[in-house]
Amino acid sequence: MTTVVANPRVSFGAAARWLLAFREFSLVGVILVASIVMSFISPVFLARQNLEAILLALSVEGLLAVGMVMVMIIGGFDLSVGSTLAFSGVVAALMLHAGLPTPVAIAGALLASIAVGLINGLLVARLDINAFIVTLGMMLALRGLLLVMASGRAVLNLPRSFTVIGQGELFNVQYPVYVTIALVIVGDLLLRNSKFFRQSYYVGGNAKAARLSGINVDRVKIVNFCIVALLAGIAGLLITARFGAASITVGNGVELRVITAAIIGGASLSGGEGSALGAFLGALFMGVLANALNLLGVDVYWQNLVTGLILIIAVLIDVLNERRKRTRR
Repeated sequence: MTTVVANPRVSFGAAARWLLAFREFSLVGVILVASIVMSFISPVFLARQNLEAILLALSVEGLLAVGMVMVMIIGGFDLSVGSTLAFSGVVAALMLHAGLPTPVAIAGALLASIAVGLINGLLVARLDINAFIVTLGMMLALRGLLLVMASGRAVLNLPRSFTVIGQGELFNVQYPVYVTIALVIVGDLLLRNSKFFRQSYYVGGNAKAARLSGINVDRVKIVNFCIVALLAGIAGLLITARFGAASITVGNGVELRVITAAIIGGASLSGGEGSALGAFLGALFMGVLANALNLLGVDVYWQNLVTGLILIIAVLIDVLNERRKRTRR
């Protein structure tokens, strides 16, 4: 009887190639290396307070990145997520000031957010208007509406029954971190395993072929736009509760950062690719980078420059990958 001995080099090489094929694994490696380097450069980096600051920032941008990747998978994107985030917080705050119970205010804010996503989805799917135009218009319209609703001022003095959502702790970790982790896990499982959400990849890959195969393309698009708006609404409630006030300016510019995070995490501007976990890790990478620049004393204007360059590089890599795929075909 002949015994076959496996070649460890072949096995290791195959395993390494298999792991590197996943953008998530590469991102984890980059984040770990960056964290180790920063721990030597600045001892403050691994301090409890600093790690908490990174996680709390991630509880907002991580949620938005997960929502953003869902619309990017279908070949679109949503520029109104920052405005929807602020809109949700202001709606909840005004309802609380009107004397409504906290659960009713939360439900009202989330329904208002879903309504924003529904309008975006209907205009994109049913009227076939470009997502850039629709969501840009919605972003501007919501910012104007916020000024009218809140009379141009922040809404202060929110009740403890609401602020505990963002300020309460479990095992010395604030609630928003748990909410974000739970929703990232749910989102990733749905995208990987749910029959309905798997259709998003077919729609993003080739909408005409998806429609001919029996997929309700319009419904998939509308649902995905509603989900990104819902997640933006949840993020808005969390940040409003954490600060104890609803700001009309919160979320300005966040849409570009989460689009960058989604692309870094494996999403494609052409659609058909991406994952919730990858988008979350992309947001974590952006958060670690921003925190490192702060600790190194880099001016905020230079930080914006770095973010812009990362977005350009991420898009360039995406374009080159698309060209390589077309060449192989």
